[in-house]
Amino acid sequence: MPRDPYEVLGVARGASADDIKSAYRRLARRYHPDVNQDDPSAEEKFKEVGEAYAVLSDPDRRARFDQYGTTDEAPSDPFFGGGGGGISDLFDVFFGGMGGATGGRRRVGRDGDDVRADVELTLQDVINGVQRDVEVNRSAECSVCHGQRTEGGKPPETCGTCRGQGMVSAVRNTFIGQVRTSAPCPTCHGEGTIIKDPCKNCRGNGLVPETATVSITIPPGVDSGATMQVPGQGGDALGAGRPGDLYVVLHVKEDARFDRDGQTLHTMLEATFAQAALGDQVPIEGVDSTHEITIEAGTQPGTQITIRGAGLPPLHGGRRGDLIVTIQVKVPKKLSDTQVKLIRELAEVSGEAQPKQEKGGILGGLFGKRK
Repeated sequence: MPRDPYEVLGVARGASADDIKSAYRRLARRYHPDVNQDDPSAEEKFKEVGEAYAVLSDPDRRARFDQYGTTDEAPSDPFFGGGGGGISDLFDVFFGGMGGATGGRRRVGRDGDDVRADVELTLQDVINGVQRDVEVNRSAECSVCHGQRTEGGKPPETCGTCRGQGMVSAVRNTFIGQVRTSAPCPTCHGEGTIIKDPCKNCRGNGLVPETATVSITIPPGVDSGATMQVPGQGGDALGAGRPGDLYVVLHVKEDARFDRDGQTLHTMLEATFAQAALGDQVPIEGVDSTHEITIEAGTQPGTQITIRGAGLPPLHGGRRGDLIVTIQVKVPKKLSDTQVKLIRELAEVSGEAQPKQEKGGILGGLFGKRK
């Protein structure tokens, strides 16, 4: 009776298809007879690995084995029988996925280069979104040869080595017989054509540098360091290639009034002792409007007041974040004699101990005079 295929491949019963394929490839390389010529048991192990994979890579056969502990039929060949992809997986293991691919003429060309631009934004831009014109340095199709790369724009000559295919084929003898593989043509480097008379304007490149202006729409809610991809606005392509993309890196300028934490903004408000003690209504400037906040009587230093919806919007729309105002009580650095007297009287009526005056302190020489 054949061994449990899960045990053969060393995978759990709940293993994913990718885990099973990975285990199969690893073991197929390990036990391949060509690399184990001194081990007579390698061929049998290699066959066992293939049979296990043929069962577990086929959803129906795997389900049947999970339910009944066996399958109705056993594959006569571990690579061509019933498994989900056996021969193509084997080519992936030994030939990097190039086994025997054939077809019509290969589409040749060169993709355009991706380019980068940087845009600076304000917090106001983050709230409302903004449209910007961005200058982009990129490669553009030569206006003289129209990307043909030849003088006068004549069609390039077909490569005689690959006959315009861009690929050359070779036949390799393997343990399963002859296999045809393909590789880029060494003469034309996979392009399928030869340039004998290059265009003087672009020096045979088909492309010339240009500075273009691209209009982009930046949505509300972006953060500093975010990158926008603008498809097709990078460098031009050649032949069957695709144009490059423009990547716009966003930089939100720091605003000295606010600290940003995602959608939440933080700011400080200096309140006088009188405002903190007695309470007050004061205006505070937000990003896009002025807000009136209430300082409650007896407000302590470090108290936070939240203004709902006065922060920044989320990237994909929705309620704006909050503006959090932290109250900082302002202590004067210099006091007049009258102010000192009043503060001492306040301390006295409040039942507080009178502060001891140090030379040069805020209370000046007043306490020294009272000694």
